Amino acid sequence: MSLRRYLTIMALTTLMCWGAFVVVLFRIDPKTGGALGLALFFIALFFALWGSLSLIGFFARYAIHRQTVPFRHIGVSLRQSLWFTILLCLSLFLLSQELLVWWMSLLLVVCLTVLEGFFISRTKTLAHQNHHTHETED
Repeated sequence: MSLRRYLTIMALTTLMCWGAFVVVLFRIDPKTGGALGLALFFIALFFALWGSLSLIGFFARYAIHRQTVPFRHIGVSLRQSLWFTILLCLSLFLLSQELLVWWMSLLLVVCLTVLEGFFISRTKTLAHQNHHTHETED
């Protein structure tokens, strides 16, 4: 799949998710919607934010690192936008349930930061191993 096609599909599905979110927002009454209404709200918001943030992250990385192959930015953008989307949606959910406290937010940020740190260190380790593998082959 070409980069242009991927970005087009991603943008169109993100727009559809935002459309679904708007429909849920204006068509489902939170008082009568119950758990299903709340779940639809957060699911639509989750995918709309994830798509939007991953596209923003991709274009920001591409603008900063033009010398890097563009496809390398896709995985990082998707992963980091996933963490940020989880942070936002979980915080909103906890806030809606009146369970959000500062230390829980801090714990969530720390957990997601450690998780991202794991992925960054793993990527660097794999790149380092690949570099050494290619050196020994030459």
